[in-house]
Amino acid sequence: MTNFIEKRPWTGRIGALLGIMVMALSLRTAVSVVPPLLGELSGELGFDAGTTGLLAMLPPLMFAIFGLLTPVLIRRFGLERALVAAVVLAIAGQLGRAATGEVWPFLSLTAVVMAGYGIGNVVLPPLVKKYFPDRVGIVTAGYVTLLAVGTAISPQLAVPVAGAASWRVSIGLWASVSFLVLLPWITQFVRDRKEKFDAGQAHPGAAGQAAHLGAGQSGGAAEVPRLRPWRSPVAWGLAIFLAGNSAQTYVYFTWLPPYLSGQGLDAATAGTALAYFAILGLPVSLLVPLWVPRMKNPIVAITLFALLWTAGHLGLYLSPVDGTWLWVTFSGLGQGTFATALLMVNLRSRTTHGSSVLSGFSQGLGYAGAGIAPLFFGTIHDATGSWTASFAMLGVCLAVMMTGAVMINAKRYIEDSAEQLIVPSPADLKE
Repeated sequence: MTNFIEKRPWTGRIGALLGIMVMALSLRTAVSVVPPLLGELSGELGFDAGTTGLLAMLPPLMFAIFGLLTPVLIRRFGLERALVAAVVLAIAGQLGRAATGEVWPFLSLTAVVMAGYGIGNVVLPPLVKKYFPDRVGIVTAGYVTLLAVGTAISPQLAVPVAGAASWRVSIGLWASVSFLVLLPWITQFVRDRKEKFDAGQAHPGAAGQAAHLGAGQSGGAAEVPRLRPWRSPVAWGLAIFLAGNSAQTYVYFTWLPPYLSGQGLDAATAGTALAYFAILGLPVSLLVPLWVPRMKNPIVAITLFALLWTAGHLGLYLSPVDGTWLWVTFSGLGQGTFATALLMVNLRSRTTHGSSVLSGFSQGLGYAGAGIAPLFFGTIHDATGSWTASFAMLGVCLAVMMTGAVMINAKRYIEDSAEQLIVPSPADLKE
């Protein structure tokens, strides 16, 4: 089978392109806008150490749960309807928690938001596969970059907006970005319906057959091969890879400021170091999808990023005050492993359905594994009174990530685990 796909014009797919990009921009804004406002929220809503810890655990927990559930939703209702459900949940949750006055409703509505984003995480790679099979690299580069932009800008704007208006406006504001996701998709849906209608008028039989054959990808009842991701080395490899990668990222987002403050840096500098770490995800997010697809062995690029992670971990452990910015630079550029993980969803699947299953399985298990890493990082420090074992845990995460990298390096696909559909031959039918 050849992997060559003839490039098509962008026309006819602009709505889908804009919809994917705006969705990516919105996926992390509601996650990263809250931490800078916790001081104000604690006083008004009553956050304590326990509920703050629960708030930190909600994103990976909900991402994991809905990562595993979303392929079922896609198979039953289709990619586009799953996307609409994700946006509706995100909007409702964001507006609801901006209006609440107590901590537990705030947490419950945050769970709703993260459920929507958990669905959104999974549907983006197969949407790229469906609408842009000829431009997977460049579209992935665009949406992963905007994912990083959304992560970086919402915490930067959180406090200024809250100061100018209120924390409720600061938190609820990002629901408008989620709403904007729907607009380009509406234009795309209208165009697609018109094209199907025109095709049906010109070639009724062919259009009907195409609709039947395409139903499996759009949520209809057409038969598609049943994929068994738990039997696929590719699916397990990508899940392991994503777990090891995301564990390191979550530890940095949770612990980098308090760790640096404890080593003698002032709180403002420690916070700036985290913002700098987040911003460094932008250039590698743009580079990876344009570079890695050209490589015969993606593990070469992954090894380079793993060495950057290693240098950052060691530097921050051995000399956190002297050379802080250099160590954070190394770790920040190591985030290219996340962009690689999202890219591999489409490089290790042949079909939109395969991309959906691989995306859901790998992100579901990956986020489940990563979500407990920040808790372990802090608990190990409290138990030992030293950061040595905590940083050694990051070394374990690196080893886990590289194990997954080895498993996804070979050019094999999630569809290789499909149950074979037996089609009778003409001779069999005659008998």
